[in-house]
Amino acid sequence: MSAPVIKLHKGDLAANVGFGPAVAVDTETMGLNPHRDRLCVVQLSAGDGTAHIVQILKGGPEPVRLKALLADESVLKIFHYARFDIAALYNALGVMTAPVYCTKIASKLARTYTDRHGLKELAHEILGVELSKHQQSSDWGAAELTQQQLAYAAHDVLHLHAIKDRLDAMLAREGRTEFAQAAFKFLPVRARLDLTGFPEDDIFAH
Repeated sequence: MSAPVIKLHKGDLAANVGFGPAVAVDTETMGLNPHRDRLCVVQLSAGDGTAHIVQILKGGPEPVRLKALLADESVLKIFHYARFDIAALYNALGVMTAPVYCTKIASKLARTYTDRHGLKELAHEILGVELSKHQQSSDWGAAELTQQQLAYAAHDVLHLHAIKDRLDAMLAREGRTEFAQAAFKFLPVRARLDLTGFPEDDIFAH
């Protein structure tokens, strides 16, 4: 397998960047509380071996091209654990990402033989790819990102298209595609509930 191509964009996507009908998306933040911890990085890939890393600059320009892509209803956005990412994006940028696909939800519906649904486990089992998580807790708010951080961010999106394809086949085989699609459509509401103050509440419970 050839080495991935990583392109860093400061502040916003370059004007000539396109992703086709589906783009893999992930975020890096200063922590797990979107009201406290700012959005630092948004990484994207068309599944073609190239990762575009958008560094969101503190006090910098509004990422208008990135926001337009996230809101573009003609482009499917593929996440792993979309619930967190779309909440962080909505809180920071004021745009709700749609439509979305979540490989974590798809995995939980399709891979009921395991409770291991992390991206690292999915990449290993489904694609035979080993992902490193060593940079997960590093300082993403730094003015200059290290090569190790860029490589980590890239690998979180480079394989999502392929993982989605395999999970789609499993969902169809088990007759659960409709459940997955309904769950994906609910994700923007779930993210807004998280931001409103209902992160741990099961709104369907008695």
